[in-house]
Amino acid sequence: MRYFPLFADLKGRRVLVVGGGDVAERKVRLLLDAGAQVDVVAPALNEWLSKRLVAGPGPDRETGLEPAPCWWLARHFDAAQLRGAVLVIAATDDRSVNASVAAAAHSMSILANVVDDAELSGFIVPAIVDRSPLVIAISSGGTAPVLARLVREQIEVLFDESFGALASLLERWRSRIKAAFPELTARRRFYETAVRSAAGGAMRRRRPDDADQWLAREIGKPAVAGAGSVAIVGAGPGDPGLLTLNALRALQSADVILHDRLVSTEVLALARRDAECIEVGKQARGQSVTQQHINALMVEHAGSGRRVVRLKGGDPFVFGRGGEELECLVAHGIPFEVVPGITAAVACGAYAGIPLTHRDHAQSVQFVTAHRAESLPARDWDALSAPGQTLCFYMGVGELASLGARLIAHGRGEDTPVAVIENGSRPEQRVTLARLAELDDLAARGRLCSPAMVIVGEVASFAAALHWYGAEPRQWEALRRVA
Repeated sequence: MRYFPLFADLKGRRVLVVGGGDVAERKVRLLLDAGAQVDVVAPALNEWLSKRLVAGPGPDRETGLEPAPCWWLARHFDAAQLRGAVLVIAATDDRSVNASVAAAAHSMSILANVVDDAELSGFIVPAIVDRSPLVIAISSGGTAPVLARLVREQIEVLFDESFGALASLLERWRSRIKAAFPELTARRRFYETAVRSAAGGAMRRRRPDDADQWLAREIGKPAVAGAGSVAIVGAGPGDPGLLTLNALRALQSADVILHDRLVSTEVLALARRDAECIEVGKQARGQSVTQQHINALMVEHAGSGRRVVRLKGGDPFVFGRGGEELECLVAHGIPFEVVPGITAAVACGAYAGIPLTHRDHAQSVQFVTAHRAESLPARDWDALSAPGQTLCFYMGVGELASLGARLIAHGRGEDTPVAVIENGSRPEQRVTLARLAELDDLAARGRLCSPAMVIVGEVASFAAALHWYGAEPRQWEALRRVA
């Protein structure tokens, strides 16, 4: 994070704006809305500024009168004009002037913003969604201001004017709510209930009296210790955009998150900032947290009244042991819910351009966990080797050579297309296309890494023409000579 986001209290504090055009006007308007004492330096002013500004004696003025909201200080910039300022904004069309302002401010340890010039700026003015006292700021760090404005447009739709009124309502009730709920977790849950249900709904209907009555009634009720709960949540394969709305809601209300090793950092970043995150991942050939210990952690934290999210890669009920964990919760009488996720086979196939079923090539699909495949009886391998179906092997990198040999031995054709999708849906996704007979060689020399999904069947060949995400698939036939 290159820039540290903060909201500054500028009421009555001096800010210098260098520039007198339309861009400077927009900055002055924002600063005046924040209650700042604004001084402007410019050789000329646009129409709005010329009507608004008062010619003034400078930063050392001692008139004995209340300061004007905005002074026209001088026509040309001088470093002495920075005395007493807490911020400065350079909004001229002359980069040499802007650079002089930035350099002078830096030498005096004053934060400076040079409009549309991140290189010279010490701070960035964000795009703003104003629902005062609720204010949302969006910034691209100066790299793409247009993108920040587009994001603002989307957020404007999500938060109507009632959110400002709701924030004011909660501000008025804050001290009484704090006194009624001195314990932080109970107080946070009360706020969540108020916003998501009665009080929030009343404010959206423009009925503030109903919201006041609800708050007065609920605060008056005896405090009851909140019961803990567990949400078993599917995080999908890695792309945070594949989270469901229910999964996002669970993450943002969790006190504790018990997450798998392969849950992406981008997904975890969507959790509430003060949530406790505990990695409880398993590895096929490495140090792992036992299922018994994971169960014990769920029971311990939920039993102490906390909201627990058990966050799993993919879907919790597809090779995720979600059923075992629910059995544990039922045995201990702990309330729970399940939030499905997009399982890896579906997501990896989609992101590689592979339809798992196809009217002409695959009339069925099977999900198989590869590390248990060796124990399957011969009749199951006969079924897996039948044509006209797609096989999706989870955790298949370590068993790749064995999978190919067994399928061929039980009748699947040597030329059957195979796709190995590493880090599916993530920025580092890599797709390798091969034939079933080549899996032994690919396993030995392909330098494959987990997590990876192995898709076997005629539909795997579609990746060559239908890929749309990340790098183009690599053909093992072409690479094997140099691998």
